[in-house]
Amino acid sequence: MPVEIQNLGTSHEATSELCGIVDLAVVHCLTHEGVDPDEVDVSVVFVDDIYIAELNREFRGIEGPTDVLSFPMDDPGIPGIEPVPLGDIVISLETVEREAANPGEFINYLALLVVHGLLHLLGYDHETDEDAEVMEGIEAEVLQGVFTASLGGH
Repeated sequence: MPVEIQNLGTSHEATSELCGIVDLAVVHCLTHEGVDPDEVDVSVVFVDDIYIAELNREFRGIEGPTDVLSFPMDDPGIPGIEPVPLGDIVISLETVEREAANPGEFINYLALLVVHGLLHLLGYDHETDEDAEVMEGIEAEVLQGVFTASLGGH
């Protein structure tokens, strides 16, 4: 499963621990949703607050930084292209650090944002309370599997 991880203009290093939790979160989320991880391509881009604030303003009309933005492919079913590109998940590591309850929660919060962003790429949204409840339920189930796997249990 191709997960491309890029680190653009952030003060945080894309360590093996960060990349590992991203890979784990993507695989567990795709598997949970019945998608073969080997058949899709996901891009995760780490940025800083300035970068994500620009994207937030341009694409959502909202001023200021946010934690995660998802950019699904307009037409992921392009004939002849395999694996199928799902889109991009952009995460501000500065916001993750600021919003994590404590330094030990950074990885957990990052995993949540990866799953959240990926669910958007898969067509989920949280515009209504009902949609939010569904999405949050899936996030909780996926994250339980991610954290169990990251602790060595499968």
